[in-house]
Amino acid sequence: MEKFFKLKENGTKLSTEIVAGLTTFFAMSYILFVNPSILGAAGMPTKAVFLATIIAAAISTLIMGLFANVPYALAPGMGLNAFFTYTVVFSLGFSWQEALAMVFICGLFNIFITITKFRKNIIKAIPVSLQHAIGGGIGVFIAYLGFKSANIIQFSLSSENIIAVNGVASAKASAKTFAHGIMSLDANGGVIPAISNFTNPSVLLAIFGLLLTAILVIKNVRGAILLGIVATTLVGIPMGVVDLSQLNFADNHIGTAFNELGVTFLAAFDGMSSLFSDSSRLPLVFMTIFAFSLSDTFDTIGTFIGTGRRTGIFSAEDEAALEKSSGFSSKMDRALFADAIGTSIGALFGTSNTTTYVESAAGIAEGGRTGLTAVSTAVCFLLSILILPLVGIVPAAATAPALIIVGVMMVSSFLDVNWSDFEEALPAFFAAFFMALCYSISYGIAAAFIFYCLVKVTKGKAKEIHPILWGATFLFIINFIILAIL
Repeated sequence: MEKFFKLKENGTKLSTEIVAGLTTFFAMSYILFVNPSILGAAGMPTKAVFLATIIAAAISTLIMGLFANVPYALAPGMGLNAFFTYTVVFSLGFSWQEALAMVFICGLFNIFITITKFRKNIIKAIPVSLQHAIGGGIGVFIAYLGFKSANIIQFSLSSENIIAVNGVASAKASAKTFAHGIMSLDANGGVIPAISNFTNPSVLLAIFGLLLTAILVIKNVRGAILLGIVATTLVGIPMGVVDLSQLNFADNHIGTAFNELGVTFLAAFDGMSSLFSDSSRLPLVFMTIFAFSLSDTFDTIGTFIGTGRRTGIFSAEDEAALEKSSGFSSKMDRALFADAIGTSIGALFGTSNTTTYVESAAGIAEGGRTGLTAVSTAVCFLLSILILPLVGIVPAAATAPALIIVGVMMVSSFLDVNWSDFEEALPAFFAAFFMALCYSISYGIAAAFIFYCLVKVTKGKAKEIHPILWGATFLFIINFIILAIL
């Protein structure tokens, strides 16, 4: 194991990697319950989606760990699953089988641009200042994710500020719109954020967890983040936040779930036949695949840049190998390939785009530096089939503090941004705050690229912009236009 994962070379050890893997798993385990809920609204059998989520996460994370030897975990991506249900199925009228077919094609396209080195050339084209800004921006995003998850931040809006319900314009909403309940709500700038009033036991538990985890980290306690999650969960039992009634190991319906999996397994190929049968829909089909791929690609690139540079997972030597190597000789090459095949694997079993999770930063913060962390996370996903009730009792209030603390650690990347230089500060600012406020890593990168190009053109330095950066910026703008049309 030492020889395979090169633990000493990476400054880590077996126990550290396992703890890091457990931490990453708990930080992202919410996807096991959220993904079936979102895709189930599209008409997919929820138990099958639950298993598909586990299988896609476990296989792709194992490949990441064993092939790339980096501590990143993968699972069906949040945001991408919402786009799958509310835009592709509800708004555009595709069946969920056809949507899976598009996800599968998106995965093949990602594999193609990875093998042809286009993906790594994108990374090489991003200026160092923007790479630091993306890293700090991801820190803001992760912390914001934690605050939202813990309900420390709450939002209010009035009816006139509602734009759409379940992807349907509010003025056109009908009984069909609410057939599965209210699954998504779009609103304009009338939404008002505010701090919680701290009367909710779950919020109080999250505050306790945040204070405890902060103290453990300050004291340099080994496994601080994982200990924080476990301790907060235990404290949540007498507070009534942790629902022990879910601990029913005899009634988890695993057999039923495997039977349902037969409905979604390879359903993408059923959707493929009807997807291209109507030539009038082809432009819409290709635009949708493009939207899937663009978000997937830049979410992953942002995660690798944001967490890998600061922690040394992708060292200077590895970055140099990325630029000069052929094949998959660098860790970044292998990591990009492992991520690329995850989407197609997930689509085959019946789930939306599988992508590298930014919550991997929680395990990295615990000291995870090799693929053994990813392997540990993958094993946890597989075991969660059997211990679903136990996984289910860990509340968001227990994992949210971990995300907030990790976010605090990651914003240190902003130290490498020259904030006194407006040329550098403007795109860096939009990278950070678009990630958090738009709830999307790829949108933050898009904003950074657009304003970077604007600054350089305005200063008469357009020649300093890499052609790939020009192309990526143009594609982002096209993507925004497509989303407006959709």
